[in-house]
Amino acid sequence: MGTYFYQSANGYCYNSDSVFLYAFAKEFSIRGNILDIGCGVGIIGALLARDFNVKLYALEKQKSMFEYAKKNYKINGLQADIENCSLQNYKNKALFDFIISNPPFYKVDKNQSPNISKNIARYEHHLPLSVLIEKSAKMLKQRGYLIFCYDAWQSDDVLAELKKAKLQPEFVKFVHPKANKEAKIVMIAARKASKAKCKILPPLIVFDNKGNYTKEAKNAFKAANTYSIKAEFD
Repeated sequence: MGTYFYQSANGYCYNSDSVFLYAFAKEFSIRGNILDIGCGVGIIGALLARDFNVKLYALEKQKSMFEYAKKNYKINGLQADIENCSLQNYKNKALFDFIISNPPFYKVDKNQSPNISKNIARYEHHLPLSVLIEKSAKMLKQRGYLIFCYDAWQSDDVLAELKKAKLQPEFVKFVHPKANKEAKIVMIAARKASKAKCKILPPLIVFDNKGNYTKEAKNAFKAANTYSIKAEFD
């Protein structure tokens, strides 16, 4: 039986980035208190709470996405402490063992979406990288993990911000559309109070040379086992 997610037919919808980040995160035996920052319709936190014994917290600044997330937690029988606010205004009630986020990371350009929901979900000025990392570092327990994805082209900025916040990038995995294409996103597991060396994992290649999903990509979708329901809530 799959996990169902209501989504807007017109607003931002989760994509493969969220599924791949879930698959990446689940390798860390998620436990304890986890926080899903910018949870959208709730997919990443919900899948991890489905698979692991955790106390789930989530925050989402968009009222519409917040309502979808609440609905999705409920229909899947999951408990979550979710708040409708930005990370900048979030007052955490606990320290976290794991913080998960698929944040907005595109730079503002002339082609940005006029759709407010999509714009907030995509563009980094709505949640600056420095804010995401600095605030997360303060909310993590000692030895806690921040697991997130970002624009691969901004990897140098990501690593610089992690160093500034004293979070060690223990594991880094790039995601390429095809083996002969540049990486589009990078997934990072950064740990507080860690002295471990940074390990660059084998890349995730999404499509083979025939345009079919690779085995690793297929396995990620199979593990997620999600179904989308397009609906509008008042």
